[in-house]
Amino acid sequence: MYHGDAAPGEKFEFVNILKQGVFWAVHLACFSALWVGVSWVAAIVCFALYFIRMFAITGVYHRYFSHRSYQTSRPFQFLLALLGTTAAQKGPIWWASHHRHHHRHSDTEEDIHSPIIHGIWFAHVGWVLSSQFLEPRLDLVRDLTKFPELRLLEKYNLLPPVLLAVATYFLGVWLQAAYPQLGTTGPQMLVWGFFVSTVLLYHGTFCINSFTHLIGKRRFPSTDHSRNNLVLALITLGEGWHNNHHYYPGSERQGFYWWEIDISHYILTVLSWMGLVWDLRVPPARVYEAAGKLS
Repeated sequence: MYHGDAAPGEKFEFVNILKQGVFWAVHLACFSALWVGVSWVAAIVCFALYFIRMFAITGVYHRYFSHRSYQTSRPFQFLLALLGTTAAQKGPIWWASHHRHHHRHSDTEEDIHSPIIHGIWFAHVGWVLSSQFLEPRLDLVRDLTKFPELRLLEKYNLLPPVLLAVATYFLGVWLQAAYPQLGTTGPQMLVWGFFVSTVLLYHGTFCINSFTHLIGKRRFPSTDHSRNNLVLALITLGEGWHNNHHYYPGSERQGFYWWEIDISHYILTVLSWMGLVWDLRVPPARVYEAAGKLS
């Protein structure tokens, strides 16, 4: 435990005015779409930035930094971490530390992500907006804190998303001047490219906490309530195979079978063909044997 964390049985605090203000301001900014309008190019940028940053959360923050389910070089590790910070979900050290804690205590009193214990709202977003859990659980991520460049990203984790927002604005300004027939503007691109895609990214990510422990099928008898959910797997590029993941979290692929769509796994496979990542860990035979006995 670290300063500001809740002890087992202690009531969690729900309000942090600054975090709540920024979080809801990002949501409210989406309503600016009523004034700036929409264009097909803005919609494409919105989808692209959602897709890329969702991979940064699922394929990087989760599968690499939290579970070390594949290997990469130190320079590419930094580039992946930098990409992850653009998702505006803090740095890789903070993210991985809380996720590792979740796996240690899944669906128990100490699991702040559990909708079973603390309700859907707190599991979905309440814990993120609370006055607690502001700092990483450093005792759980000593393998990450040894890298000064990751510590630097952690310290300045707000800078990359701010720069991304600025970049989307000026992309719109440039497109308006160079290709006015596209019908986009700086404000429009900022709203759709950054604010709308970020809000969708937030809730896509948070749905794994709140709904994959409530809705779906259980292939494996894990010690928690994790479930597999195809719809959430599509929304989150593969994270919806949550029961698979909780039964064997060391696997890079979370869709254990070819018919379980896992887009993050496909992307990491391509990166492995390029030599940028390697040693993608797979479920051992005993996992498939267990599934066969249970089916």
